[in-house]
Amino acid sequence: MMGWGGAGTLLAGCDMPSTVTLEEGREEVISYLSPEEYVIPGVGVWYASTCTQCAAGCGIHGRVREGRVLKLEGNPVSPVNKGKLCQMGQAGVQGHYNPDRITTPLLRSGGSLSPVSWEKAEQVLAEKLGGVKGDRFAWFTGSISGHQLSLVSSHLDAMGSTNHFVHEVVNNSVAQSVYADMFGDDAPRLRIDKAKMVLSFGADFMGASESPLLYSGDYSRFRTAETRGLLVQVEPKMSLTGGSADLWMPIRPGTEGVLALGIANLLLNKLKMSDAGIPADVREMINKYDVTSVARITGVAGHRIQRVAALLQERSPSLVLAGATVEGHTHGYASTAAVMMINHILGNVGKTIEPGARVPFPQLAAKRGGTADLAAFAEAAKGQQLDVVIFHGSNPAYTAPASLGLDDGLANIGFKVAIAQFPDETAMAADLVLPVASYLEDWGTLAPAFLGGEAALQVQQPLMEKLHAETRGFGDIVLALLKQRKAADFDKFEDYYGYLRNAFAALPASVKGGADSDEAFWNGALQAGVVMLPADTAPLRSTVVAFSEPREADDAAGGLMLIPSPRMGLWDGRHANLPWLQEAPDQISKVVWDSWAEIHPETAQKNGISQGDLISVRSAHGEIRTRAVLLKSVHRDVVAVPLGQGHEVYGRYAEGIGANPLKIIDPARDAKTGELAMYATRVSIKHVAGPEQFGLVKAGGSDTQAGRKLVVTVSAKQLRRTEGA
Repeated sequence: MMGWGGAGTLLAGCDMPSTVTLEEGREEVISYLSPEEYVIPGVGVWYASTCTQCAAGCGIHGRVREGRVLKLEGNPVSPVNKGKLCQMGQAGVQGHYNPDRITTPLLRSGGSLSPVSWEKAEQVLAEKLGGVKGDRFAWFTGSISGHQLSLVSSHLDAMGSTNHFVHEVVNNSVAQSVYADMFGDDAPRLRIDKAKMVLSFGADFMGASESPLLYSGDYSRFRTAETRGLLVQVEPKMSLTGGSADLWMPIRPGTEGVLALGIANLLLNKLKMSDAGIPADVREMINKYDVTSVARITGVAGHRIQRVAALLQERSPSLVLAGATVEGHTHGYASTAAVMMINHILGNVGKTIEPGARVPFPQLAAKRGGTADLAAFAEAAKGQQLDVVIFHGSNPAYTAPASLGLDDGLANIGFKVAIAQFPDETAMAADLVLPVASYLEDWGTLAPAFLGGEAALQVQQPLMEKLHAETRGFGDIVLALLKQRKAADFDKFEDYYGYLRNAFAALPASVKGGADSDEAFWNGALQAGVVMLPADTAPLRSTVVAFSEPREADDAAGGLMLIPSPRMGLWDGRHANLPWLQEAPDQISKVVWDSWAEIHPETAQKNGISQGDLISVRSAHGEIRTRAVLLKSVHRDVVAVPLGQGHEVYGRYAEGIGANPLKIIDPARDAKTGELAMYATRVSIKHVAGPEQFGLVKAGGSDTQAGRKLVVTVSAKQLRRTEGA
């Protein structure tokens, strides 16, 4: 009775509408708000869209209840993720509701950013863009595709500029170059699911890769095939993929190409496989690397090298992969080419390496980023070659090594515009910040670069009304810029939604699949969340290109090699402001809410370092300080500091936590592609202070989590005794 009385008083106080008497003591309360007919209070409705948490472009379903998106899952019809969704995708709702979102335009005045109206922001932007000519203007983005790319390209054309810098820390740009040269396709379909054995040189295909869910699905089929697939992982620091391997082999960093040549030597000279198509100088190079010399250079035992070579011949078809730890050296192209050559020798091309499915509309095809554009942008900025730059989907002020001098370079740019959702380092260094809608409240399309043998256009639609009235969709912002320059071409579109509707109506009949009308095709695309396209494929070739010696000139150089490893979760640092992902333990070290340095116990002992000690990691370009985590899953010559932390700004959940290893990277580049040699920095380590409270879920070998015994562990020795009983 007290409960009903309290509720009645509350309703009366809220000036609710008059009630309709149904019978004595019973009334029906009718709300002023009349929801849509299909909205049932307390019952969620699922809508299809696309995830933009990384460049993979996975399809999602969002559960919406009473006008709010509450949960995300994978879209089963998406050829990228086939109904699965990783932890980064699941955490997308936290970015959407993040309390630190930028909600109004900001303009720099008197050295600081202050809120202004959109009218004022557009006025200033029109003035600045009106005074810039040609390549004095630039766009700087992350990987971009679909109709957003088409609009950005149109704006560059309108400005008379060719400067579109595209940057991603997690990339396979060096491998793309090798693929193009050896196979004639820079994005071939790597069929893990068709292989009986995978030899991976540092390819973390289930973790920090271009499409982790696509490859994870393939890996699942690889493991559950009639002949269970065998995974051998070779890398200097254990990755998420390496943790799942049947055999994990640590290798001295930078010597992966030498190991590949040693395996090729065994396949050709001992196992008598054909050397057809291998250039004479490469064949001569292979003969130099016998098992004994390869074992000495790489630190991998000779008998293991021989066993891996024999398994590759026995378990055909196989697949040999190269990852970031191979690509990220000054000889990255050469090492990657040596690794890919093994596929040529084994005859894997056409079996486990298939043609990639290209989008038949080049203007929509993915423009993938790397680090070469970051270095080129830093040089242009330092050289005072840029007057106005628009940033979106990338944070170069955070990801650029200090050795590139980008901080000084940014100061040389006359006017910097950031189209941003959060106050990251680049946005806070800009002169004008335009608040952008989250991907859960915006329109768009994405053309994923990596698909399961199919071409597709992923559709992004708002799952709810905008949370903040002053934010605008990215497409609407670029469309407004185009109307300033090409009014005759773009004034006919009221907004980006109208632009997309027109673009979908203009697609050829072969794409529309017999839809009765343009309206029916559009509605079907929104319901499915994806439009399947006719794939544009071309046969692969198998050509071994000539490459240089895949090793450092001075293998005896001192110091440890720094591994700035990305990981599923915080990725390259873009998700550090999401508490769910800060709270998710690292897959190998189990650290949460912090940075750490992974060091082999023997290396730590030599340097007087114990578990949890505060240590200094110093290169020729700077120093970071973080806690030591002693693990046998790193090579003795390595110190691995995962990416993601060390933000100076980025909201309350990211600021002032941990260290950013990217800042102390050397400016060295791959000799062939110009990509930064991200894994070629030599560092020294030094004990600074003793252990303190540290964010380890399993600290100091404890088997409890926060005082609760959730997971019980036993040693391998105990398990073997149990199995033998």
